[in-house]
Amino acid sequence: MSLPCTILTNTPGLHKWSIMTCYRGSIAHGMYVPSTDPGSIDDKDVMGVCVPPLEYYYGLKQYGSRGTVEVKQEEWDIVVYEARKMISMMAKGNPNVLMCLWLEPEHVITTTPAWDLVVASRSLFVGKHVYWSFSGYAYGQLHRMTHYAFEGYMGAKRKALVEKVGYDCKNAAHLVRLLRMGCEFLAEGRLYVKREDAQQLLEIKRGEWTLDAVQREARRLFDRTDEAYDRSTLPAAVDMDKINALCVEVIRTALESRKGDTP
Repeated sequence: MSLPCTILTNTPGLHKWSIMTCYRGSIAHGMYVPSTDPGSIDDKDVMGVCVPPLEYYYGLKQYGSRGTVEVKQEEWDIVVYEARKMISMMAKGNPNVLMCLWLEPEHVITTTPAWDLVVASRSLFVGKHVYWSFSGYAYGQLHRMTHYAFEGYMGAKRKALVEKVGYDCKNAAHLVRLLRMGCEFLAEGRLYVKREDAQQLLEIKRGEWTLDAVQREARRLFDRTDEAYDRSTLPAAVDMDKINALCVEVIRTALESRKGDTP
């Protein structure tokens, strides 16, 4: 599975400025159902991190929309973050980006020495503060699961499944996965991105669980997450001075590696 050339060349920051690209979402979690499957409701999700040229840091240029560029092309869903934006989000415990520090090797598309610095320092992003992010995102999925709106992002097959079972199964699977990953992180200080419970999560995503069963599991997991937070021996918060120093080194390393490159 490789990125189309049109995405590589037309996405600012994904080509020359990239310090890392990886698969995210269902591919990274071992839950991807290819579009050839009649029941597939999955995109091919990719995340990138970039360090744009020096004028973006010393001048008035801005990368994307507040440090983010998003591109959708057919079944591909791409998001690229400028490095400072990415590191700031990880420091806050954002589960959607924190996961890229614990990916399986096969889910890393490209990497560089600048990004390797971040992975080598991933312990800087470990702390009990992630409880609020994981729980908050999970509550969001819980709400959307039953208060769904047929937005543009929801394809025909996903809409049909929602109408059939009476709740958004994809949100339900995200809900259960987030809470389980949050419990694991609070206990062990690491994320298990590729899920050993992938088959059970796929059952939820396919609508094989009743709404009542999903809600019962969610209540149980919210309680477990609270207990995991109380028992956790992780630091209460991250050291922002150390993370800031890491960010400086990442940007310096990336820019120095490109000295002499043709603009």
